[in-house]
Amino acid sequence: MNARDYAQLFKFPISIMSTVSAATGYIACTGAVSWNLLAVSALVLVLAFAACALNEAQEHKLDAQMQRTKNRPIPAGKISPTATVALAASLTVGALAGLYWRGGWVAAGLGALAVVWYNGFYTYLKRISSIASVVGSVIGAIPPAIGWVCAGGTMNSPILSLSFFLLMWQVPHFWLLALRISGDYQQANFPTFVTRMGTVSLARITFMWTAATAASALLLPIFGLSSSPFLGLGLAAAGIWLTVVAWRALRTPSRQGFRHAFQAINYYAVMVMGAVILDAMLGR
Repeated sequence: MNARDYAQLFKFPISIMSTVSAATGYIACTGAVSWNLLAVSALVLVLAFAACALNEAQEHKLDAQMQRTKNRPIPAGKISPTATVALAASLTVGALAGLYWRGGWVAAGLGALAVVWYNGFYTYLKRISSIASVVGSVIGAIPPAIGWVCAGGTMNSPILSLSFFLLMWQVPHFWLLALRISGDYQQANFPTFVTRMGTVSLARITFMWTAATAASALLLPIFGLSSSPFLGLGLAAAGIWLTVVAWRALRTPSRQGFRHAFQAINYYAVMVMGAVILDAMLGR
């Protein structure tokens, strides 16, 4: 196992996104960068590593059937499922203990909920139902709440608005990925909305959900995450950009259009979190 293998096992891009969203929740609460922020971010990263590794152990037989995933470490024979589960369990226990130390039972409970939801509900549900992509979106709402609680915040309207935004964002993110690699999912017999609704219908619904995601970001200042008018203006501008890009990319469904829309919605999430971080740090 080399560094690239571990990056695949831990699904590094997904894990980093969870960590950034947790850091966003923390900074939104405190308005500052601290050593505690770094510790909490590291713990969320380790927990994300654990959940992703466990997911690959759960799905290694299906991964072996798909072109995109057949060279992951477990299907490629570089690490056994048993060793992966043991590694994931160790990382989970350590991360949850650290979250309890930094944020108490609420933070540890949210971390445990994320693992249970991802590896318990979502991983198994996506084998039997296309609705799994919507159910799984709950996972994206949890990391910012962990960061907020570890910073001393309570589960109130500001953090719930940020978590709701990331929940909304997760759905078109899932659907655009399904549109991009629908052939792989069909080969492994994963039920998706692509096979249930068709490419054209799903592309239209994905556009509408993308526009709704852009609108949900405007709830952040409304529900008190910031009192700065500049954040609202920035979110509105980013939302208009995303909606225009998504419309152009999805009005005539194509593989290239799905790729552009997928990239855009991921960039958009980073833009929103970056705006929240800058507003919190410069506005206090």
